[in-house]
Amino acid sequence: MKTIDDFNFENKKALIRVDFNVPLDENFEVTDTNRIEAAKPTIIKVLEDGGSAVLMSHLGRPKGERNEDMSLKHICGKVSEIIGVQVKFVADCVGEEAGKAVASLKAGEVLLLENLRFHNEETSGDVEFAKQLAKLGDIYVNDAFGTAHRAHASTTIVAQFFPGKKCFGYLLAKEIIAIEKVMRTGEKPVLAILGGAKVSSKITIIENILDKVDHLIIGGGMTYTFVKAHGGRIGDSICEDDKMDLALSILEQAKAKGVKVHIPVDVVAASDFSNDAKTQVVDVDKIPDGWQGLDAGPKTLEIFREVILKSKTILWNGPVGVFEMEKFAKGTISVGNFIDDATQNGAFSLVGGGDSVAAVKQFGFQDKVSYVSTGGGAMLESLEGKTLPGIAAILEG
Repeated sequence: MKTIDDFNFENKKALIRVDFNVPLDENFEVTDTNRIEAAKPTIIKVLEDGGSAVLMSHLGRPKGERNEDMSLKHICGKVSEIIGVQVKFVADCVGEEAGKAVASLKAGEVLLLENLRFHNEETSGDVEFAKQLAKLGDIYVNDAFGTAHRAHASTTIVAQFFPGKKCFGYLLAKEIIAIEKVMRTGEKPVLAILGGAKVSSKITIIENILDKVDHLIIGGGMTYTFVKAHGGRIGDSICEDDKMDLALSILEQAKAKGVKVHIPVDVVAASDFSNDAKTQVVDVDKIPDGWQGLDAGPKTLEIFREVILKSKTILWNGPVGVFEMEKFAKGTISVGNFIDDATQNGAFSLVGGGDSVAAVKQFGFQDKVSYVSTGGGAMLESLEGKTLPGIAAILEG
């Protein structure tokens, strides 16, 4: 696996695919700078070697049309502030204007290209478009894990024009290593905590990781599909009736592979899907009609705690309750605290997937786990066992 450390960028232009698809407010101010900060070490390495950096990214979904609201010019100031270098900007990513801007770039300078997705050719993976991008650098660096599952021109196709001169940036390399630890090289016992609303969205992940884990915690809304499949009463809790056979099949597969599955035994049930609802703690299979389970109960959390603390490698994907409502956030916060304790005791913990990452950020666990993935869809596809095109393109040499 070639990383940025395998190259010296002195007098070289690094064409770096970053993921600067960041949220902006109505004044076009960046409201979450995590992705920019995550790319900083890669950019700094190039500059300290005596090279220059040409940054390319998308922002939003402009669908092949120029849209000033999605111009990367809005984030140029924030990128400059975070990198510590005045970042230059050019109003296109290919063509004469972009070529001139790159040609005039000196060692130690950084240029941000305009939004790649102003061109339809980016998302269609157009070879000619990728060839034009390739003219803008001497070495290609992919540091955008968030788009590594897309076979787009800038993430995958462009790599073919850099034989022997392409590599992973620090961020993407860290993501690959973190997933490898969970899926292949992690110290046992390995635990996967899967939460969220639906079994259907996690089927392929569950089936793929059953060969890799020793324990599987099922939490969140998908709990109730498993409980109802076993004949439990779940009241008005969320349930995928058409996935009950699948839930039973997953439990059978787990048993056959020697994987211990932990499903909640009690829940915090609510009279309504509301922070103002009445609540009661009930057995998970005895939820009264008109009530719905919205968080893990105290006995469940004690079981989860025991499993988490004895695990040496932990994957957390999905909350165990409706954490967006304060009344039903205790379970998710508790799981975060248990993972924090396990990590302090030497476990490797990886958090990935939109809602669990949101929870980790909301409750301040970013620095208490080993790694928080920056790519939602890419992370999930990795866990499903898929080869990501953006990663394969670099590995092909």
